[in-house]
Amino acid sequence: MKYKGNASLLRRHGVVQVTPGQASRHGLARVLSKLGVCSRTQAQALVRAGRVRVNDKIVLDPESPTDAQRDRISLDHEAVAAAEKAYLMLNKPRGYVTTTSDEQGRDTVYELLQDGSLPWLAPVGRLDKASEGLLLFSNDSEWAARLTEPASHLDKTYHVQIDVLPDAALIQRLRAGIDDDGECLSAREVRELRRGEKNAWLEIVLDEGRNRHIRRLLAALDIAVLRLVRVAIGPLALGALAKGKWRVLSDDEVGMLKRSTR
Repeated sequence: MKYKGNASLLRRHGVVQVTPGQASRHGLARVLSKLGVCSRTQAQALVRAGRVRVNDKIVLDPESPTDAQRDRISLDHEAVAAAEKAYLMLNKPRGYVTTTSDEQGRDTVYELLQDGSLPWLAPVGRLDKASEGLLLFSNDSEWAARLTEPASHLDKTYHVQIDVLPDAALIQRLRAGIDDDGECLSAREVRELRRGEKNAWLEIVLDEGRNRHIRRLLAALDIAVLRLVRVAIGPLALGALAKGKWRVLSDDEVGMLKRSTR
């Protein structure tokens, strides 16, 4: 496990060093996560395994109050410092699951991020195994939370291939939405992109992201999804990034996404 990012590589990619904010006490696992060392779940396991010391004493309680600025924290006897904040985008191919490891042995998105110079990163939102396209990663938990907070209503744009030829009534039905086990599912915007003899591509914009939102919405209308590709998050477009490849976001893109949240 790598505890700190490679500063020179990240600077070459335009990653900005973020200075920690005012001192405050949080649970030890949360502090490790906010420092960008690992996820909170991973941090809990590390603490319980006795691998984390605070002020030279082993701490076994992941909720032990800890001050990131004033307390000396070490992991496996190595001092923990705040990782440089990193923000990147991946063009996720179909067939990869958005998780660090998979009990079923399926390919994970982290296999596409195998660069020893990167710090620990968490996905910002998810795409299911069969879905493709734009997926964000960061170790900035506050930035990620702002983008994924339902109240932010950050638009997400998808290109969806369906197994029917749509008409105006179908598009209106998708905008109006359906009730799925007490959960209202709808699309903010829907338009047809192109059609063939038996299927068509739609552009669907969501301003909220429920689990398998588009697939459930279309399934309720007896429509099968043949392909689903996320092409934009807010003003950030996938662009020409090749499938399976990633790149670091520019400072302007990081700020632009933050400003796009309400």
